[in-house]
Amino acid sequence: MISLIRHAANHRELIATLAWKNIIVRYKQAYLGVAWSVLKPVMFMLIFMMMRSFVGIDSGPVPYPLLTFAALAPWILFQESASEGIHSVVSNALLIKKIYFPREVFPLTAVVTKLVEFGINCMILAVMMAWYHVVPTWQILWVPALVLYALLASLAISLAGSALNVYYRDIAAAMPVALSLMMYVSPIIYPLELVKTKLLVQHAAGAWSGLLFDLYTLNPLAGIIDGFQRAVLKGLSPDWDVIAHGLLVTTIVLPFSYAYFKKAEAYFADVI
Repeated sequence: MISLIRHAANHRELIATLAWKNIIVRYKQAYLGVAWSVLKPVMFMLIFMMMRSFVGIDSGPVPYPLLTFAALAPWILFQESASEGIHSVVSNALLIKKIYFPREVFPLTAVVTKLVEFGINCMILAVMMAWYHVVPTWQILWVPALVLYALLASLAISLAGSALNVYYRDIAAAMPVALSLMMYVSPIIYPLELVKTKLLVQHAAGAWSGLLFDLYTLNPLAGIIDGFQRAVLKGLSPDWDVIAHGLLVTTIVLPFSYAYFKKAEAYFADVI
């Protein structure tokens, strides 16, 4: 992990250059430009609002559109960082064959690139908060830490996934499906408070309720999304009991993911 941090610092200018290239390529000849990064969370929010009108989801004192958009902002950051990170090595095959530099630059670049779209979504969230007269408190200072956590979680997937994708191209096809399924086990459509109430208060799963809640919070997105909503919308600090489980998983998986990436890196140019 120290090696990853060192390479990121030593090649920060290269990462910035590649990230800017990715942004330019993404929006080149796109008539709506950055509006495309806005459409995705807005469309999801509208779909979830329609679903809520049928099934009924209690969002508490926070308006449901605001709660949902605040969940989608970190989710999309994670989902698109991981998805683009998995493609990052294969999509830069020409560079890999021509010149040597640490290949982890590519997954890192994919993560950095998505911060731009996250910033745009945060501006939209700020406008929505003003519309609903929701004023943030000093707890919003937790947001950078939560964003870093989301990036590390996506990097844990990107590093191993991008290396595997060099050898098995099915990984790139399977990952969007897996990430889509993760949306339904993350508190996006429904708040985490609802899961807590069902499992820890009402014991909906009987004797298995506590275990199921612990398993649910092993998903890093559970703590990230809930923490983001609490810090930005509710004026509360993140729930560290929830964050701890997913953070432990990320702390364990990330070094192994990086170690596998470095082991596979030596053969990228031959296989790709």
